[in-house]
Amino acid sequence: MEQAAAQPGAPGVITEIPRHEPVEMQAAPIVARRRVPTLNVALFLLTLLTTTMAGAYAAVGAGISALHPIVSLRLLSAGLSFSIPLMAILLAHEMGHYLTSRRYRVDTSLPYFIPAPFPSIFFVGTFGAFIRMRSMPRSRRVMFDIGAAGPWAGMLVAIPCVIIGLWMSEVGPLETSRGGLELGNSLLFLGLSRWVLGVNPTLVEVTLHPIAFAGWLGFFVTTLNLLPVGQLDGGHVIYALFPRQHRRISTLFVITCVLMVAVPLATGYSFWGGWLLWAVIAVVLGLGHPSTVDRDTPLNPVRRVAAWATVVLFIVTFSPVPLSFSFPEGGPPRRESQVYDVMHSVPGHVLHVPHRGSVRI
Repeated sequence: MEQAAAQPGAPGVITEIPRHEPVEMQAAPIVARRRVPTLNVALFLLTLLTTTMAGAYAAVGAGISALHPIVSLRLLSAGLSFSIPLMAILLAHEMGHYLTSRRYRVDTSLPYFIPAPFPSIFFVGTFGAFIRMRSMPRSRRVMFDIGAAGPWAGMLVAIPCVIIGLWMSEVGPLETSRGGLELGNSLLFLGLSRWVLGVNPTLVEVTLHPIAFAGWLGFFVTTLNLLPVGQLDGGHVIYALFPRQHRRISTLFVITCVLMVAVPLATGYSFWGGWLLWAVIAVVLGLGHPSTVDRDTPLNPVRRVAAWATVVLFIVTFSPVPLSFSFPEGGPPRRESQVYDVMHSVPGHVLHVPHRGSVRI
């Protein structure tokens, strides 16, 4: 496969269990709220709008204009099959954190969604969502439960979206004459594709339904959040398993992120430049993890199994090159197998987005 770099519209921080305030010796009591804060509702609705705009742009390739409200509403409806499942995945992820925090009386905010404008550039319409923990969980067990609840809750929605979306997708002969933005394979997505489609998806061209694309993004969300570094969800899991080795593991993973760009760049293989961004983010946010009040009580056997299952979840959703750009036929030759195409370049255009409400993979 030819060399590929990060795209300007590629998702960055999709969602994370956020960094908490300075450590408190005791978790603050949960203060009951009679209503959902206006800011949270406004951000949710605005993000629903921007993701719907992104879905409409991918479906019909047209922008939304306030000068043509009736036409714009019709175009927006084409994006709902993408925005609704994507927002459901993000909401499930954040509510997994929030409800588990409430269960342990850890003071936590409701989710804040982050809209992304300009769907032609930020093609998923959102930078994700986050919550804020205002108090520190008292033990590694509680920290693990809160950290792992988000990814698993999100996957409970993402997996059905992938299955249903693949079932609604179309399979055709492999087209190698066009280039464009491509999605990489994870073990889980590849396995589901082979099961649902009944063919090897790397040997055919699949017109991917927007629901399946939203599910793929859900897998990508899980991967990013389970990176074993700092205070991401994966960092919480590693802290629960190896509290004294957490910083060392975080450092090794930052080095790995750099190598995942440097080695393919030096050897001429595809790479995703976003790993460099994540290495910088990890260093800026901090590689360490604040100690819980009770650091010595280990995970019980059930939680230990669940923690290792969460590590496995990270492995099966991980893709070394989640996003890349391929050249049309006649460009630099591929040195790897076919991956999923999202947007194709055509003469006279930088990117061409397929019609009929589908995204090619």
